[in-house]
Amino acid sequence: MIPDDLRYTEAHEWVRELGDGVVRIGITDHAQEQLGDVVFVQLPAVGDSFATGDALGEVESTKSVSDIYAPLAGEVVAVNDALENTPELINSGAYEAGWIVELRLSDAGAAQLGELLDAAAYRQLTEQS
Repeated sequence: MIPDDLRYTEAHEWVRELGDGVVRIGITDHAQEQLGDVVFVQLPAVGDSFATGDALGEVESTKSVSDIYAPLAGEVVAVNDALENTPELINSGAYEAGWIVELRLSDAGAAQLGELLDAAAYRQLTEQS
């Protein structure tokens, strides 16, 4: 399942625009399938700032540990605290309850939003892998 209303990265993160320059970020359903059962999520702190491509956290599964990369530059304005006690939300609802952080985009981040993949391009990427 690849929702049409989101933007995507080649590193399998998704971005949902919430308005007022804020975006919600998570990992895609494809990514969580590759990881297997998620057992721990390391989240950044509210107020942390990241450049595009910076590691902003980690997802640990029964198979491996993977970095979560900032798809856009910005400041963390919210984290999904529910993941601390129930990291498996990423497996059961990657695009809803399993979101990871919300960022207020910097000017650079806002400018880069249009460069992310749309659903059709991401679908094509996952079919090739």
